[in-house]
Amino acid sequence: MATDREDCDSRWPRRLYRDGSDPDPRFTLANERTFLAWIRTALALMAGGVGVEALSAATGQPSPLRTALAVLLLLAGVLCSATAFTRWWTTERALRCGRPLPAPRLAPVLGYGLGAIGVAACVLLFVTGF
Repeated sequence: MATDREDCDSRWPRRLYRDGSDPDPRFTLANERTFLAWIRTALALMAGGVGVEALSAATGQPSPLRTALAVLLLLAGVLCSATAFTRWWTTERALRCGRPLPAPRLAPVLGYGLGAIGVAACVLLFVTGF
C-alpha cells in the first residue's frame, strides 16, 4: 500500500500536494469542474473571435472594426485560459491548507470586458449595417 508521501510524489503538480492535507473529494472535484468551465468559456470566446473574423472574410470587405472585435474576443479567451489554471491552483491550495478561498479576480474583468465587447459589436453592426 502506498504511503501518503508516495501518493504526494505521484501527483502533479508535486509542490501543491506536499502542502496541507487532502480536502473532502467533493470540493476538489468541484474545483476541477470550475476549471473546466473556465476552459470552455475560453474556447467559446476564441471561437467567437474566429467566427467574427470569418464573417469579415466572407463579406469580401475587410473591416478593421471586425478585426479589432475578433482580436478582443481572442485575447479574452487567451486571458481566460491563461488564468484558469492559476485559479484552480490557488483554490486547491486554499482547500488543502484550510484557508479562505481566493476572490474571483477574473470574473469582473470578463463580465465588464465582455459587456464592452458586446457594446462594440452593437456599434459595429449599426455602423456597417451588417
